[in-house]
Order: sequence, then C-alpha cells, then structure tokens
Amino acid sequence: MPTNFDLIVIGLGGLGSSVLAHLASSGAKVLGLDRFPPGHDRGSSHGESRAIRKAYFEHPDYIPLLERAYDLWRNLETQQGCSLYHQSGLVLSGPAEGEAISGARISATRYNVRIDSLSATEARREFPILSFPEEHDVVYEPEAGWLSVEDCVQAHLDAAVASGAETRFDSPVLDWQARPGQVEVQTDTETFLAGGLVITAGAWASQLIPQHLPSLRVLRKMQLWFPLEEGDPLVAWRTSPVFFFELPEGSFYGFPSADSKTIKLAQHTGGELIEDPSQLDRQRRSPEVEQISAFVANHLQGVRASPVRHAACMYTMSPDGHFLIDRHPQHENVWLGAGFSGHGFKFCSVLGEALADMATGQHPRVPVDFLSLSRFKK
Repeated sequence: MPTNFDLIVIGLGGLGSSVLAHLASSGAKVLGLDRFPPGHDRGSSHGESRAIRKAYFEHPDYIPLLERAYDLWRNLETQQGCSLYHQSGLVLSGPAEGEAISGARISATRYNVRIDSLSATEARREFPILSFPEEHDVVYEPEAGWLSVEDCVQAHLDAAVASGAETRFDSPVLDWQARPGQVEVQTDTETFLAGGLVITAGAWASQLIPQHLPSLRVLRKMQLWFPLEEGDPLVAWRTSPVFFFELPEGSFYGFPSADSKTIKLAQHTGGELIEDPSQLDRQRRSPEVEQISAFVANHLQGVRASPVRHAACMYTMSPDGHFLIDRHPQHENVWLGAGFSGHGFKFCSVLGEALADMATGQHPRVPVDFLSLSRFKK
C-alpha cells in the first residue's frame, strides 16, 4: 500500500497547528488530525489570551527560544494579515527572593532583556489599578504582552492549508503503529499512512504514548472574567499590563480583556488532578471562585469581585515543569511535543518550527536539547 503523506500531525491545538504550518511551508505533504473541531475549547489552547514575555523566570535557557518565537509570531501576523501579539507590558510582583522576581532578574541579566525594577511604592504610583504588598519587589517588562490564543491557532491552520496541508477534524485517533520508513494511523473512520508522525496531543499525549513518556499529570484550571466598574476604571484597564502576583496563598495572573469591559484572571498554582481529559468538569466551583475573587478584592482597583463568565482548561504537567520535545525513544520516524506545564503557548510558533525541522531531518534552528527526554534517564 503506498504512503499517502510525508508526515501526519496528531493534535491541532497551539503546538500542532504550528507544526502543521511549518511542515506544509517546507513543501512536505502533510495531514493534520484532531478529535475536536478547529479552534475548540476542549483542551489547553483557548480562553482569549496567553502571556508572552522574555525575562523568563522559569529558566534562562528558554530565552533564545523566545527571541525566535517573537519573530515568528510577527511573521505569522504579516503573512495572515491579522493581529496576534499585543504589547501591553508585564508586571511581576513578589518577594525579592521568590521564583518570579529572582528568576526574571537572572534571565534578564544573562540575556540583556530590558526590565525595570520598582519598589512597591513606586509600582503603586506607576500602576494605580494594582495594589502591591509593601514587602514585594516589582519588575516591569515593557516588551511583554499577550497573544490572542484562538486567533493564533486559526492563523497557523490557515497558513498550513494555504501551503497545501490537509486536515481532518472530529477525527479521534484510536491507534497508531510505526515501522522503519512508515507509520499507520487509525481514526474512528479512516486509516492513513505516512513516512513519519508528530504527536502534539496535549492532555491526551499519555494516552497515545503510554509507555514512553515520563509521568504526566493533567490539572484542571479555571479562567474567570470579572467586570470593570464604570468610569475611570474602564479607561485605566484598557491600557493595563499583564500582571503576575506571587503570594503566600498562591500565584495569580491576569490580562486586560479584549472586550474592554472585563479582565481575565486565573490561579497559576494549584489545580485538581484529572484522570481523563475527555471528562473535564467545566463548571466553576465555589472554592476556586472564592480564591480568585479574594485576590481581586485585595489587589485590583475598579474591578467587581464576582465573575461574569468562566472557562475550564488543562495544564499537562511534566515531572520538572519543563516541556518535552524529542524523538520517540523506539521509533526513528515519530516525534513528540508534550508537557507544556501551563507556560507553553507563547512557544508554539518556535517549537512548531523546531519539531518540523526535526521531522524533516534538519537540525532545529533553536537549542531544544534541554527539553529532551534524556533528562529523565540520568
């Protein structure tokens, strides 16, 4: 039976749509598969906005990837004639020795990223809609901002199709098999053959590669939108930066909303462990609403503390909180991207390019070895 495609991509969310676009633009004959409709809200690539920043407190090794990611997001905007990246700036607030502030300063120093350090008093004067604890240090990164998450996914899908990619949505993958030079992928209705396979299935990754990934935990996360008070707050919040507060009770972050009448908030820490991502509970619950509402009441000005809408999504957590980008340990023609651990969307443009490079036999244009599976075998 002849090979139908050069490569197949399973999962067309933030990362998979980018892989598909980069593969198609390279001239590969490529197929993308997803169990849900395009731009769906069933995984981790929805909810209006995702932060993008360079003074990366998680680890300085991400910064070369971020520099390329910024370029690729801008290229995609130009190519597709759309607006994806919104430069609002980013405020980090936390203890000087905490992960956020100390990590951002280390990364900024190592890679010459511009950040401005402020005392809590100076920060309150500069950003009066935010209330900073007196004991906090504050860092402001002016080039940071946020990405329109659903628009980013759609732009990559449109770019992929324009370059010749084929897609099948509402097509859950039941099984796949690999042998030298060929893979076979079975959906609920069709079977496809290709020379290679890229698996970018988000919270479903462990179901597709059950024996060969480190233990991935899927956490349920709630995003909430809170209404702004009329008058001056509406004006002030339209030019608000993205913000992140590291507090004893948890870490919280938020965005100015695209509708200019609400702001979006979520808690980065915590989260309920879920066994089956297909059975994610999408209803908001009183304890999680109360935690975020308390943050609103204590740290935000001109915001009503009762949410008007919500969305549930998932963090797929690797054991060390860093991504998994590698070749399958048993198959030379299968690659995987997984474990974005709640901070991966901003990297989708560049990691899509890196996985496309790897799948077409090229060396990745950015250093991704620190994200390989080998770090769990030491």
